[in-house]
Amino acid sequence: MSSLALSFMLLLVVLVTATISGVFGMAGGLMLMGALTLAIPVSAAMVTHGAVQFVSNGWRAVLHRQHINWRIIVMYGAGSAIAAAILALVTYEPTKAWVFLLLGLVPGLAWIPKGRFNLDAAKPSHAIACGLTVTGLNVIAGVSGPLLDVFFVRTALTRHQIVATKAATQAFSHTVKMVFYGAPLLGMANTGMPAWWFFAIAAPLAMIGAWLGGKVLDRMSDVNFLKWTKWLVTAIGAVYLIQAAILFAG
Repeated sequence: MSSLALSFMLLLVVLVTATISGVFGMAGGLMLMGALTLAIPVSAAMVTHGAVQFVSNGWRAVLHRQHINWRIIVMYGAGSAIAAAILALVTYEPTKAWVFLLLGLVPGLAWIPKGRFNLDAAKPSHAIACGLTVTGLNVIAGVSGPLLDVFFVRTALTRHQIVATKAATQAFSHTVKMVFYGAPLLGMANTGMPAWWFFAIAAPLAMIGAWLGGKVLDRMSDVNFLKWTKWLVTAIGAVYLIQAAILFAG
């Protein structure tokens, strides 16, 4: 497949996954990370994913800004800053096989018995812990939606508040990821990154997807929202585990 055809295929993936994220708040990012990892080098995939998801999550947060819990955002940002400071001290260069393995394992967090934990992002200390752990996982695995969900499932927030607040928190995590993987690429002749026009087109597509997803979210009940999210990310994770096994075997 030519690089031009690959770019246009990935742009279609951006639109579809942004729409899915607009509905469920996390599954789209998981799908996009897998597609990018399969198509381009890992570091380039991490930076590209971070950029697209920053726009997608940022615009989703803007669309639902009246539902954002800003107290959670402030505390999450503090935890994310701590994670960034720790990550600045380490070097981490995962292979494609390792990334797919982590992408396959992360959805398992959605099945953690929530009754055994008393995690609630509405509590300041829990929000800080959320920012620290979710940002760290986002850099290591590329995605962190299922872990983020663990901190929100026990809150008294509505589905709109959950999607809006989670979208705003992810802006921090994706920024840290872009800097972590993007800094070493500066000055390199061949980074493996898509052309500049890819991002110019991907940004409005991500915004359109967030808008479309919001329309679907308006028609979904809170019960169905939680049920479908868990099963969707689990199915995606199973596919990634198979891909990881193929890569490790090869």
